[in-house]
Amino acid sequence: MKKVLIAILMMAPLSLSAQKFAHFNSADVIPNMKEYTTAQTELQAMEKQFSDDLKLMQDELQKKTDEYQKEQANLLDNVKQRREQELNDLYQRLQQSYQDNQQALAKANQEKMGAIQEKVLAAVKKLGEAGGYVYVVDTSTGAIPFINTQLSTDITAEIKKECGVQ
Repeated sequence: MKKVLIAILMMAPLSLSAQKFAHFNSADVIPNMKEYTTAQTELQAMEKQFSDDLKLMQDELQKKTDEYQKEQANLLDNVKQRREQELNDLYQRLQQSYQDNQQALAKANQEKMGAIQEKVLAAVKKLGEAGGYVYVVDTSTGAIPFINTQLSTDITAEIKKECGVQ
């Protein structure tokens, strides 16, 4: 029994050395992908459109507020209440538009970046299987406290190639 245990313990390091590990840096891959550049351009255009729309609404609210303040002393109470309600409604629409725009922008960002991350993940899986790696770790996340890069293969260049990055 003791001899079998010693034999198993002596073979354990051999089986560990036969395992292959790889790492890559997604922060070096993703920003260089054409899909990422396209997504960023589209998101910036969307953000600018939302910003322009909100600016128009803010300008309208400011104009109506200024008009109201100038005429306030000469208005009847029922007209004042109606104008104040109009201003309040316009302010509420402005706030709601801001929230809706933020949600739409976040959703678009999540969808576009999700598709990019899926493409990188597919490349990692393909290269991991083809290379016979036990683990492929992304070093850019900071979640891994230590990676011995001498015992692990850096496949960042291969992932870039697989994702169409030159």
